[in-house]
Order: sequence, then structure tokens, then C-alpha cells
Amino acid sequence: MPVTVLLVDDEPLVRAGLRAVLEAQSDIEVVGEAADGASVIPLVRRLRPDVVAMDVRMPLLDGIEATRAVLRSVDSPPKILVVTTFENDEYVYQALRAGADGFLLKRARPAEIVHAVRLVAEGETLLFPAAVRALAAEYGNRQARAALRKASLTEREEAVLRLMARGLTNVEIGKELIVGTETVKSHVSAILGKLGARDRTQAVITAYESGFVSPA
Repeated sequence: MPVTVLLVDDEPLVRAGLRAVLEAQSDIEVVGEAADGASVIPLVRRLRPDVVAMDVRMPLLDGIEATRAVLRSVDSPPKILVVTTFENDEYVYQALRAGADGFLLKRARPAEIVHAVRLVAEGETLLFPAAVRALAAEYGNRQARAALRKASLTEREEAVLRLMARGLTNVEIGKELIVGTETVKSHVSAILGKLGARDRTQAVITAYESGFVSPA
């Protein structure tokens, strides 16, 4: 089955460009488009996309609030890939904190766009650019530090979380630690459960905000 994608951007040319890139792939299908975040929820409920490629800045309802709305009101919500012009945009970080699953620049090469959609659909977070990691560190807070202390991660789980924060996939983490992919998946699940994180992205944000890993 192809990965189904909903495109949400107020610029028709951006939507057309993304559609052309994605539909050139046999395993990806663009099932709909929206020009504003306010249209996302009814489209998600009707089309049931696997991934929503969401512009972060839109006139009526921005990508941050649209992300929150989807995750709050849709059963089995899709993965949300934040698409933006600037990598150091604080809106991007806020969207990730709101529950978005990954990040993509509009100027990304076609191969990078395709890879991002596939990776997010598989549930493996994208590498945050240095600017976004720095923002996460700046937002260090007591709540994140308390969550990490309460989690009482094992030494191996800490190692996996550090590699997750570097943006490595389960396969790459397995190669780094010389363990099988299924073992990595078990560690990731344990980390998410202990941190109370919805997904890998939220776990990585906690890792940065708590100071467990640094943006350097």
C-alpha cells in the first residue's frame, strides 16, 4: 500500500511542487490538498492520510494550532511533517513540541522530501537541524528534567536516547550498538513509556530540554 499524503500550504506553487515530487514515486500517493490549517481536520477525517505535510505559517490557522487540533480531535491521527522556509524558525520548534513528527525545509532536494515522508510514515523521527536543537536547549525546563529523572532510564536506554537525539533510525542505532533492530525497537518503546512521550520526537525534545543531550 502506498504512503498517503495530505498537503497543507497556503502557496499553490509550493503544493504543486510537493505533489510533483511525491507523485513521481510509486509508493507515495497525494490524496488531497488544503490552503490553510483550518481545513485540515475534516480532510484528515475524510481522507485518512498517513502523513500530513504541514506548512508552519498560514493566515487563518497556523501549523502549530492545526497540529494540536489534529492530535486532540482525530482518532489514530496521521504523522505530521512540518514544512517551512527557515530552519531557525521558532514556529518550527513550537510545532514539534505540539506533537509534529518531523521537519522539512521547503528548499530541500526532491530526494530529501521523499525520504522525509517515508521516514515519518515509518515512525522514525528526522534529524533536527542545529538551529532547532539549539532552540530546544534554550527551552530547558524543570518539567523536562523531572520527567527524565522520574524515568530512571537504564544505561542502554540512555545510549539509545542519545542516538535517537542524533537522528539515527532504529537500523542505524542497532549498528552503532551492535544489537538487532527488534531489540532497538523494544528499547525505544520502553523509553517512550517511561518518559510519557507520544513518539520519538517528543522523547528527543525532552532529552534536549532536560539537558540530557546538548545541541553541540
